[in-house]
Amino acid sequence: MKASFCTVTLYLTYSANCSFFKKKKKKKEKLCYERKRNLYFGDPSVINMFRLRGISLLSWRAFSFRPFSCESLITQMKNCTDEEQVFDLIEKNMATLSEQQVGCAFNVLRQFQKQKTILEKNIEHVRNHPQFLTLCNVTTNHISAMNDDTLVGVLYSVKQFAVESHHPLMEALVTEAWRRLERFDTNVLSIFSTCLADQNLYLSPLMGEIADIVNRRLETIQDLRALSVLMVSISSLISPCFQERLVTRAELLFDTVDSSKVNISRRILLFLRNVKYSYYPLLEKCNQVFITSMSHLDLESVSRVLSLYQSLQFHSFEFVEAAQRRLAEMALPSDHLESFIRLFVALGPVARPEIKKQLKSTLLLLLEELSSQQVLTVLGAMENMESRSSHLIKRIVSVLYKHLGNYKSIELLKIIQALTFLQCQSKELFMKLRELLLSRLEVSVTPSEISVLVSALSMLPYPHLNETAISRIEAVLPKCDFRELSDLVVCLMRWIQNDHVCLASTTGKQLDLLQKLDYWGHHRLQESTSLDLLWEGLKSLKGEWLHESLVEDSVAALQRFADEIDYSNVAKIASFLSKTNYLSTLLLDRIASVVVQQIEKIHPFSVLAIILPFSVLNYDPPQKDEFFGACVQCCNSYSGTLDPDTLVFLGFSLATLEYFPEDLLKKLFNIEFLARLDSQLEILPSSLSAKIQFRLMELNRAVCLECPELQVPWFHDRFCQRQFNRDTGVMNRVQQQIYKMLAEILGGQRCVRPSALSPYYHTVDFECILDKRKKPLPYESHSITPRKSLGIHWDSRPELRLPPEAERQDAEQTGNSMWHLKPQSPALVTYFLCNTTPLQASPNRATKQGPSFQIGEMV
Repeated sequence: MKASFCTVTLYLTYSANCSFFKKKKKKKEKLCYERKRNLYFGDPSVINMFRLRGISLLSWRAFSFRPFSCESLITQMKNCTDEEQVFDLIEKNMATLSEQQVGCAFNVLRQFQKQKTILEKNIEHVRNHPQFLTLCNVTTNHISAMNDDTLVGVLYSVKQFAVESHHPLMEALVTEAWRRLERFDTNVLSIFSTCLADQNLYLSPLMGEIADIVNRRLETIQDLRALSVLMVSISSLISPCFQERLVTRAELLFDTVDSSKVNISRRILLFLRNVKYSYYPLLEKCNQVFITSMSHLDLESVSRVLSLYQSLQFHSFEFVEAAQRRLAEMALPSDHLESFIRLFVALGPVARPEIKKQLKSTLLLLLEELSSQQVLTVLGAMENMESRSSHLIKRIVSVLYKHLGNYKSIELLKIIQALTFLQCQSKELFMKLRELLLSRLEVSVTPSEISVLVSALSMLPYPHLNETAISRIEAVLPKCDFRELSDLVVCLMRWIQNDHVCLASTTGKQLDLLQKLDYWGHHRLQESTSLDLLWEGLKSLKGEWLHESLVEDSVAALQRFADEIDYSNVAKIASFLSKTNYLSTLLLDRIASVVVQQIEKIHPFSVLAIILPFSVLNYDPPQKDEFFGACVQCCNSYSGTLDPDTLVFLGFSLATLEYFPEDLLKKLFNIEFLARLDSQLEILPSSLSAKIQFRLMELNRAVCLECPELQVPWFHDRFCQRQFNRDTGVMNRVQQQIYKMLAEILGGQRCVRPSALSPYYHTVDFECILDKRKKPLPYESHSITPRKSLGIHWDSRPELRLPPEAERQDAEQTGNSMWHLKPQSPALVTYFLCNTTPLQASPNRATKQGPSFQIGEMV
């Protein structure tokens, strides 16, 4: 037992010694390894410190541990009443601020600015405050620990204080947000896109990634506010197909979620303007939101909506009427220049005369304080107001003269257009403008700017195009699109017609240039490979160039793509055909067929444009009844929404086609409707107002003649008499020849009278009285001077009444069209139609042959 015990003891002692020496050796090797490692990585105590800090941060993220005062500090920030209190809290707690606290600080500061008026805002003061700079520096250290909402919220708040994009905090926030982009929810993504848009990063790769995310998630987006923000931000990057999907989704959400927020509707309008798409269903929905919320809209909101409507060419008299009342309630903000300019631009064109006078008086007091852009804005508003106050224009010109060098070329064009419309007579200003435009034209190389400069030059008094300008135009012709080519042609035609001092050689070069423009115009038409591409060019064609040079090729190009006409583009094609005045039965039949088949997809706002070419060209499609019936039925449900002027034009167009829908006519000839129409006429431009009144008169006359069963009264006597008195004057040369010829045939000037009027004010060029043997009877009172008569009605004077069994014969001079006038006099009436410019029949258009005279009798 002793031997065994000793053996065990020795074994344990030996094992312990071996273990000791092994541990000592390992310890020595570890120390050697650590010495080597320290040479490369530094002291392990420092490393352990970072390890401990990482564990601490991890635990804070996982368990939201905070100092005892964290929540109380956020509460204190939310209870602050001004920026200085927030900055005091930041200064006291600078060393312990967390990512949640800095996010709360930025949000509170932004809310303070949001609650202030324009005059009260102090963004620059806050941005330059020492504690704001401290807050930015502290925030930089907490970016990686922020959650997504806080990160993007801080970025949005910082941007509201106009911090530069290259600021270290801005760069760090954008970089971190880019890294997290795929995990952002829709709301956070929309706010981030707004921040990028504020930095003008619309075309950046980062915005492209956001557009891709929206494209993939579109069907799952349920937040219309977020979608509207994203639509505006990515509008510069989307394809036509993606655009349609966005519009469809927005329309769907508009009907299924709460869309009463004004800002949502305003952003949708902004998107439609950016993509140049007047989508009527969405426009109408947005319009109703604005009308119902009008009492809550401020000056800036009303001004923005009016501007967007103008860009989209969307007209809503109901909105304008409500906006007029709302703006009239606001006091003139003469103490704040920017607000007054906004009110002047928004209210001026739609205001009552007394308010317009007040606006102009206030403007005179503030003119010298206007900046270059404000002068341009005011000048555009005066053009819309048709305000030709010589004193006000003279003062504006004096201010303009000081800023001319600061304007872009397109702005100079707008200035010249406005001054020309307002009949400005400042020779000194026009000379200065001419020098400025020519100097820019000599160095310009882009087709768009050259076309703008040439357009501006051609509108100046005494236009003259030198050889340098002609060479600049020739150099860019191959690069010009349809719009630029069309503008250049209009300018050249204006020069050739009005420039009486240029040399024959210069005129010859202008004509050569006109031929080159024709060549490139035809070339562009042949290049089109689809209806959409063709329409992009055709919509800019205008003036004599379209009618004389390109009309047949344009219509032929449209006919190639006739199968592509559908509900989405039928109104545009119809409008173009109305403008060309060219009869294409193939296109008109296709339009009628599309309308009949797809009328449920066509908005009532488009119906007038669709009917117009049939009215202008006097063409009945094979499906006449179905076509007109579908159009009228489409409008009946919207008759209360359509503007009064639209309904008048619609009724007139249908009447020229001998289509008189009873429901529409009863709506038109109603006291309440006519009162609304009168209100609209007061705020429309004078030329448009006069056209609407004339069309209403013609419609009233047509209904009285063709539909007496409707018992619509004739109420345009005074209007017609005023029109006739204004148009009365000396007969032209052709009328004088006809008058002389008829006098020789009928037995002297006593037997013929010019310019007689029917009971409904049809003007008959020449009139004579025949007895029962068809012999002419002389008038008892007449004038031998070749002047138009004073518009004497048939049977309106006892001495001019017909003797028994006598007949009144009327000779009418006809031009491009012949009108059959339905007689309303008790006497038998026959007409002599004197055609002074007979038209040669053509399958598509009429061409004048030359003056000749034909007299034929039609009973």
